[in-house]
Amino acid sequence: MSTPEKPSVQKIIPIAVAGTTPPAPPASPTAAMIRTLGLVSSICGLIIVGAYQSTYDAVAANKRIATERAVFKVIPAAKSIAEYVALPAGGVEKVGAGDTPVAPGAVKFFAAYDAGGKLAGIAAEGGAKGYADTVRIMFGYSPDCQCVIGIGVVAMRETPGIGDKILTDKNFLANFNALDVKLKGDLSTLANEVRAVKHGAKTNPWQIDAIAGATITSRAVGKAINDSAQALLPRLIPNLDKLAGKS
Repeated sequence: MSTPEKPSVQKIIPIAVAGTTPPAPPASPTAAMIRTLGLVSSICGLIIVGAYQSTYDAVAANKRIATERAVFKVIPAAKSIAEYVALPAGGVEKVGAGDTPVAPGAVKFFAAYDAGGKLAGIAAEGGAKGYADTVRIMFGYSPDCQCVIGIGVVAMRETPGIGDKILTDKNFLANFNALDVKLKGDLSTLANEVRAVKHGAKTNPWQIDAIAGATITSRAVGKAINDSAQALLPRLIPNLDKLAGKS
């Protein structure tokens, strides 16, 4: 018995017709996703910029308030303050309050006045690397004794319960009742380097008795004061008469 033959299947091969455009391939899911992500990113960027612009003034105001509070803390007799810069070539110049741009190399400071308008002291910021991050401090300077009369912390991220003792340790804070920052006779630099020494090893009025267990943070405070005072005081002292009375 013979097997029936299978019907032959003819393949139909499409022939391109001259002058016709082949159909476009379907859109890639990846391309669509990229377009969507681009749109979302643009919208998020606009939201972030808008939020920054809307909160900038409030952030600047809060920063200014925090700075002013630090000045009044380190110079207790102060009733009003004015912002100045010590210029690289010498001389001092009054500037507007807040984040006023200053000339390269200029050092910003605050002149503080008592209720009668008399100069009560100078406040300036300084910073140095601590254990976790930069420790930024504000210190008060009295021209009468040529000494630091108080400090406050502007910003730091030291270990809670250890590094932050610089805010609470009474013995450490006592270093700044009259920390010697006198200049040499030619007013070119500090007569002695301000630095922290091992706890209990302080022998001179320009040394800082470090906190036991927080030596690194203590040294950061000393270096911050030393570096800032070295930059500011040689320019400031010859011009103190320009700050003598509130203008």
